[in-house]
Amino acid sequence: MIHKNWENKDTIKTIKCVHADAKKFVVNNMLTPGKSYPVKNETDEFYFIIDNSNRIGGFKKEYFTELN
Repeated sequence: MIHKNWENKDTIKTIKCVHADAKKFVVNNMLTPGKSYPVKNETDEFYFIIDNSNRIGGFKKEYFTELN
């Protein structure tokens, strides 16, 4: 149940969305290409970010690039 506290967790890093063209899922409502998002948690395949709905969402890493 740790996912319930992710919104209040410190930001790990910031990433930038490079595209929102998903083959199976509709992500263009929640991601804006060119916009930066705070990462709250990360796995091997997914970033968990505060998306355009101002809630936590899990998205594949292929939509993003890391900012330094």
